[in-house]
Amino acid sequence: MVRILGFLVGLGFVGVLLISLVINGIAAINEPAAETAEHKFYKYPKEVSFSSDGPFGKYDRQQLQRGYQVYKEVCAVCHGINYVAIRNLEDLGYNDAEIKAEAANWQIADLDPETGDDITRPGIPADRFPPAYRNEVARAAAGSPPDLSLITKAREGGAPYIYSLLTGYQEPSAEMLAEHPEIAPGPGLYFNPYFKNLNISMPPPITADGQVSYADGTEATVEQMSKDVSAFLVWTAEPKLEQRHRAGWATLIFILFATIFAYFAYRNVWAEAKRKVAPKGVLDPEHQAKVDHAEAEAAEDGRPVDG
Repeated sequence: MVRILGFLVGLGFVGVLLISLVINGIAAINEPAAETAEHKFYKYPKEVSFSSDGPFGKYDRQQLQRGYQVYKEVCAVCHGINYVAIRNLEDLGYNDAEIKAEAANWQIADLDPETGDDITRPGIPADRFPPAYRNEVARAAAGSPPDLSLITKAREGGAPYIYSLLTGYQEPSAEMLAEHPEIAPGPGLYFNPYFKNLNISMPPPITADGQVSYADGTEATVEQMSKDVSAFLVWTAEPKLEQRHRAGWATLIFILFATIFAYFAYRNVWAEAKRKVAPKGVLDPEHQAKVDHAEAEAAEDGRPVDG
């Protein structure tokens, strides 16, 4: 009886769920949800290529140095790259003297070894790049800007998203505001269609051509600076990308040749060998002959055959 009641109760729940599903489905068809402003005006990242893309990708050292310069002069005011050591600039093509000079330009929070007081000192190559704020309270007061060390891995779209975001600041058009007045940026917000909810609290960091003067003479347009710093942030997230690519291709080539050698070794070893498979069960000729003989005798005697 208990099982029957349990079955009926379960059947009732299933019935209610099915009825609810049908009703909601009909309502969704007859009265579809209105398209939101975020869904209508959001743009996916622009199609932009980097030298590090693809299985054969390699970093452009000149571009990485330009990107580092943009980060240092523009982005470092609010964002740190705390997972990167200053000595890693060697991967960008800087020599030891240049790395020491760069390290000395950064102020590192430390403790006085004699008094224990908080101090700042010039950096050394072994230091990591310092955070933009002394503590989490100060960072929160500034709107909690994220660390950029792994930003191209942490954000969907990677480097193209960063590039699109940096170049995507604009004012919403009158048509947009007339149709969806709620997208108008509020105090401390900026319209950017490449940001999920269209309004972002980060002011446009790269605002005009020539904001940075490149040492190599490259024209510092907004698009060029945005692409260079995006490439630099790919490197901060994947400093070993080139080594990983080389190791991957070496592994694939090794597996390919090992497979070919194994195949030819197999053919050579078994070229003259004859496989002998002992017949078993009903496929055994001797067994089948016995069965046929027993059936013939049974047929003559008019009796059934067992097995």
